[in-house]
Amino acid sequence: MARLLVLLVALALGPALPAVAQDRATLLADRILVLGGDTLIAEGAVEVFFQGQHLTAARLVFDAANGALSIEGPIRIADANGNLLLADQAELSSDLRTGILTSARLVLEGQVQLSAAEIQRSEGGRMTGLVRVLASSCRVCAGRAPLWEIRARSVLHDAERRQLFFSGAQLRFAGVPVFYLPRLRLPDPSQDRASGFLIPRLTSSSQSGTGIRFPYFLTLGQSRDLTLTPYLTSRAGRALSLRYRQATRSGSFQITGSAAQDRLSDAALRYHLEAQGQFALPLGFTLTGNGILVSDRSYLSDYRLSDSDRLDSRAEIARTRRDEHISARVIGVQSLRDGEDNATLPVALGDLIFHRRFGGGPLGGQAAITLSAHGHQRPSQDPADTDGNGIADGRDLARLSFAADWQRRFGLPGGLVLTTATRVSADYYSITQDAVYAGRHLRGAAIAAADLRWPLARTGPKGGRHLLEPALQLVLAPAHDPAVPNEDSALVEFDEANLFALGRFPGTDALEAGPRINAGLHYLYLGPGGGSLDLTAGRVLRLADEGQFSDASGLAGSASHWLLALSADSGTGFSLDSRLLLAPNLAPARGDLRLGITRAQGNFALELTAMAADPAEGRASAVRDLALEAGRRLGPNWTATGAARLDLTSAKPVTAAAGLGYLNECLKVDLSISRRFASSTNVTPATDLGLTVELLGFGGGQAGPQAQCRR
Repeated sequence: MARLLVLLVALALGPALPAVAQDRATLLADRILVLGGDTLIAEGAVEVFFQGQHLTAARLVFDAANGALSIEGPIRIADANGNLLLADQAELSSDLRTGILTSARLVLEGQVQLSAAEIQRSEGGRMTGLVRVLASSCRVCAGRAPLWEIRARSVLHDAERRQLFFSGAQLRFAGVPVFYLPRLRLPDPSQDRASGFLIPRLTSSSQSGTGIRFPYFLTLGQSRDLTLTPYLTSRAGRALSLRYRQATRSGSFQITGSAAQDRLSDAALRYHLEAQGQFALPLGFTLTGNGILVSDRSYLSDYRLSDSDRLDSRAEIARTRRDEHISARVIGVQSLRDGEDNATLPVALGDLIFHRRFGGGPLGGQAAITLSAHGHQRPSQDPADTDGNGIADGRDLARLSFAADWQRRFGLPGGLVLTTATRVSADYYSITQDAVYAGRHLRGAAIAAADLRWPLARTGPKGGRHLLEPALQLVLAPAHDPAVPNEDSALVEFDEANLFALGRFPGTDALEAGPRINAGLHYLYLGPGGGSLDLTAGRVLRLADEGQFSDASGLAGSASHWLLALSADSGTGFSLDSRLLLAPNLAPARGDLRLGITRAQGNFALELTAMAADPAEGRASAVRDLALEAGRRLGPNWTATGAARLDLTSAKPVTAAAGLGYLNECLKVDLSISRRFASSTNVTPATDLGLTVELLGFGGGQAGPQAQCRR
């Protein structure tokens, strides 16, 4: 009741307190005394609310004649931005934005704490100066120095620019000085984009020696920025990389590049340049593109920029609607692989596709037409195959294609579902600089299919849902003489997605011919607790072997390999995905398996791949790879990661990596080590070490769990 009466008195004196339109000061206290009409004294649990600021103190004296406040602590001033001032004593202006606070602390955004002997506020609260400062975002425990701290003679906080300026700064870890800077500028916690140095990274490599990267971020307005990163090494030399980003009204683009002078190559200057972007065009079209250029085959791997050994540069204009897809693209290819000559590769390609889907009219069902054009060119002019890969060194090709599809589904008694489908296509080729296929070729093809399925569904007593679906498909496709070379369908994948496809070649050059029966069984289980099991088994049977597929594809012969595909998810963090091809005698021929385990304390993943040798797919020897990945929380702040890839055929490792990370409310540390064992003319075995230390709290860094004080 006493505080309520005091509040009424304070409101009555409101005009004597600072106010703006629609914003009057509010004072609460246990006792208020007015002396001489121009001095107000408030004592006991003093609180002031004014313009988004909240002041609490033990005693306040307001001199109306001078517009000054004398405040005794403990003092606490919180503003609308989440900043906090704590002090023992203060002399402030009536709006609380100008003046001096002694034995004070400034807490920014609840993250960074700056303790000072004296804090002075000026320019309406924009500038805050601190003298003899200790700054840290770490939790301070009694009797112990914080994990890290910055000590400085003075600090100036610019609230408008959201920057902190340190003079005579000294960085300490656990109280031990490790670094001194006469001048230091850091963003305050509210700043997420400002010019300045980013986190440096220390590296050590058996190939390039010890090195350090110093990225510098430069803002170029609200929609553009540039990052420059010098890279100095003890053995390799020096390098400079850049990244330019810009957002426009219709999209965005990014340009990255680097240049180096080193002792890893005989070239005077090594470099790479890459650009990518995406833009919205009129009529619903989008433009996407990326381009990359490198000076030599080993540059990207030497500087750990990419593991790609074929570089793909392209630009594409596309539009996709409910019943229509249109795209046009051009592609440039540069190979970095051993033994591949870019002069004999199709380094320039172009594609145009128009696909339209519509109703089947009087036939019912659904129909679609596809118009496409393709062309590619090789730099070589030689019409012969001098490198023995089965392709003329200088072969250039252009193709126009048309395809029409129709399908209709019928419901039959007993729950059977019958689907009929047809496709007719025509392709026109113009081939030059090829001693075997040169000339113009016109090819037509037709396919008809009938697909019969019997979906059986039921719900179990515990709520689980089961679906069992046997399926049988008859495909009629006349054999034809392959009058054109196969360049876009060399890699054939036999899996559950194309078990019932009309054709399994991924491109246009090759057509799957001959009558065949596709048979399969699909089972799906959806558990009430979120678990699932998806199983597919099937096989392809032919009247005759057309000789279209290689043995390793699993589709060769009059009877294909058995296909088994399994996907399981326990709903509790365990998952299994596997695809296996079994030879007719049920011997494993090709397969891959992925096992994943995710828990609150860590994760584990295993991948196993096995493929037989197949020169048609560019695989001279069998492949058996094992890849492992794991992560583990070692406590509230520590995490460990590891990864490795092994060649089981040679029983030798290919790559290995491990990492150790530490994260708390004020510090993030990442330590990594990796080893590349494989070697070639453009890849050298190397071991790399990396260390990054980030002081959190400045510039909106994401903090981890808070450290605990132990007695």
